[in-house]
Amino acid sequence: MLFIGCTSDLDVEPGDPNAFLDSDFYSDPSAYREGLAGVYANLSLTGTNGADNSNIQGLDAGTSQYGRGLWNLQELTTDEAIWSWENDPGLRELNRNTWAADNVVLRGMFGRTMTSVAFANEYLRQTEESVLDSRGVDGSLREDIQVYRAEARFLRALSYYHMMDLFGKAPFVTEADPVGAYQAPEYDRTELFNFIESELTAIIPDLKDPLQNEYARADKAAAWMLLAKIYLNAEVFTTEARYSECLSFCEQIINSGYSLAPEYLNLFKADNDQGASRNEIIFPLVSDGITTQNYGPTTVAINGQVGSKELNGENFGVAAGGWGGALRVTQQFSETMLNGNYNEDTRNTIILADRTINITEVSQKDQGYIVSKWSNRTSTGETGSATEIVDTDFPLFRLADVYLMYAEAQIRGGGGSASLAVEYINDLRTRAENPQRIGVSDLTLDLILNERLVELYWEAHRRQDLIRFNRYTGGVYNWSWKGNTPNGIAIDATKKLFPIPEASLAANPNLTQNSGY
Repeated sequence: MLFIGCTSDLDVEPGDPNAFLDSDFYSDPSAYREGLAGVYANLSLTGTNGADNSNIQGLDAGTSQYGRGLWNLQELTTDEAIWSWENDPGLRELNRNTWAADNVVLRGMFGRTMTSVAFANEYLRQTEESVLDSRGVDGSLREDIQVYRAEARFLRALSYYHMMDLFGKAPFVTEADPVGAYQAPEYDRTELFNFIESELTAIIPDLKDPLQNEYARADKAAAWMLLAKIYLNAEVFTTEARYSECLSFCEQIINSGYSLAPEYLNLFKADNDQGASRNEIIFPLVSDGITTQNYGPTTVAINGQVGSKELNGENFGVAAGGWGGALRVTQQFSETMLNGNYNEDTRNTIILADRTINITEVSQKDQGYIVSKWSNRTSTGETGSATEIVDTDFPLFRLADVYLMYAEAQIRGGGGSASLAVEYINDLRTRAENPQRIGVSDLTLDLILNERLVELYWEAHRRQDLIRFNRYTGGVYNWSWKGNTPNGIAIDATKKLFPIPEASLAANPNLTQNSGY
């Protein structure tokens, strides 16, 4: 496995995939760092033999990539994106909210997420106190390993967070459980929530301080962010409101040294791992056209946003035709961007061309507007290192989201300052060159939901946001092709969770299916 940060310190040369599980691997002191790199690598890579290879049997590389699976489930199931190529397995059902337990995209995300848990568990087994004692590990290396272990536990907590959010349950396994054919017990949302909360609280003292770790490695701010996320969504996850805790962790992140990048669109370019973007991105999923190749969310977004009739891929550093108009936005998304509040706003990247705003047939790729948020060009206009698989990292967590989370938690009764919440939103609008400012009287949940769409679209937040705002299921808010009709219809509340994949149920009799499937 190979993981690339901003230096070569975390390079792990591809080799025998079983070496990661072999104690001989750890005979070299540098292997502990390389082993951690392998755990991180699962967030970006799908196998040891290139971007077209998957180490999960029966799944292609694209379907089983961590960030892409997350992006598909959080975006294609909402008003933010429509996937044109509905013959691609599983994607038609996501577009139309008609998925079932045999959906291959769901299987890919479930499998990849639990693979991340397995890698973290094995790393923790190989770095337990007794094991390190038996190898004679001491001194500064022992201190370094304590930090590495905290990062591995963060990655495991992150994976269980995604299982809790998407599936509402998970087979629960830790380093204390046996390796092999072990049928893990099922943890429900409350049990997962409690585990994630306790894990993050336990590891924070051992993580590096904010902005003191290497790029793309977790620090204290990443753990605070994950805690803020679970508290923001706690009413959904456990029925108990935890907005004050969310706001408290948002304050810690805001005061930790991270800062907004001066130019919004530079956050989504090929060199977003450097400069001012680095100081806003709290935790990314890495991509590189040469060394960390993957068909992940940024490769999908950049190639997919190229218009079928515009053929504007060269503007984004990819082939002129991109992926042939694979992605468009819904009428409701476009109306939010074009309703007067965001016409003058650099976050509004809709390309107004000879297109209809609505999509009457998903197969008609010339219908519906396209966007230009992502790019495989650098902030200085240079093309990335390759022209399909991109250099652009995916900002899973960034400071602008924290600003909006603070404002939402404040409105929902979490304490804090309404005037400060207004200031944070106006800071985002100022950066985006939006001339309209808001006051305390404008601060509403509807405004927050719109601001989250405009600031964070195509960053894998929308499904979770719509559920938290009670706009996802039912008929309060309908968007194009919701419920499999052009104008959208209500969908059942059971769609707030995805089903447990059939293959996972067959493999582990301790797992039970979610209601409605």
